[in-house]
Order: sequence, then structure tokens, then C-alpha cells
Amino acid sequence: MMNHNAIYKLYPNVVTVDDTEGATDKDGKKVTIDQKLVDAWVDPNAYKQSRADAYPTIEAQLDSIFHEGVEGWKGTIKAIKDKHPKGTK
Repeated sequence: MMNHNAIYKLYPNVVTVDDTEGATDKDGKKVTIDQKLVDAWVDPNAYKQSRADAYPTIEAQLDSIFHEGVEGWKGTIKAIKDKHPKGTK
């Protein structure tokens, strides 16, 4: 499967990416993609999904705040942010 996000970011002239057909520009012409460049691209926003996946449910968050207080919850938040820092994969 092609990394569509990387292709769109690295090749601004690309308007369509298809896993079978490849990438095309606005005129429908095939755009040659450097796969090594695409594979090396790191999404600068990947940390957002990693953090979202790491947070407990809202119910668990509220329960934690009830039992540990806001200060206890801040420790949980910091641990998640430290584990999934901005700008890393």
C-alpha cells in the first residue's frame, strides 16, 4: 500500500494517488515517485494519533480525576506526552 500522505506532501503537483495506478497530476499524467523518499518521510503529526490511542476512555479519565484529583491526572497526561512527543513517529 502506498503512503498517500507522504506522496501528497512530497509531490504538491499530485492530485490523485491509487495503490494500483500510482500517482497522477491534475492533467491525469502519471507522476514518477521516488519510493525511497516516500518511505523515509515521517508524518510530523503522527504523535497526535499515538497520543489519542494512549489516553484512557473519558469514563476512566473522570474516575481517575475523582480518585486521584486533577494533579494525579496531570501526571498521567505528562507520561503519555513524554511517551509520544511531538515530531516523532
